[in-house]
Amino acid sequence: MPDMGCMIYDTKTTLVLRTDLVGWQIANVAAFLAGGLMATNPHMVGEPYLDGAGRFYSALVREPVFVYGGSLDELRRTHQRALSRALRPAIYIEAMFKTANDADNRAAVAAAPADALDFVGIGVHGPRKVIDKVMNSLRFLS
Repeated sequence: MPDMGCMIYDTKTTLVLRTDLVGWQIANVAAFLAGGLMATNPHMVGEPYLDGAGRFYSALVREPVFVYGGSLDELRRTHQRALSRALRPAIYIEAMFKTANDADNRAAVAAAPADALDFVGIGVHGPRKVIDKVMNSLRFLS
């Protein structure tokens, strides 16, 4: 059996979260971003799980998700790097913390100036080497 701990995928999934978020915001934003990336990239979804009693569980992301931390400027730089490489990022902005539904989230993003988005999180999925260039100089979230 192969050593799954050493499996290398051709693609990579990364999240960049602003380092000034509190715990619940980190978890919330990470969940929204990962869900958005999976919706756009269905190949990210693994197979459903089955326990020893035969109960089925939902599938998870099939590969590791790397989580980085950064300042607003670093998130804006990451966003620009992703766009310049024709990647489609998932985004979460500060105003979305004040909304209660998906329609209001989209309205908050649409109302924000495109060149000054107040990012709290960005998710990117794509070819591993391209993602490594987009994430260059960022550190893992601690």
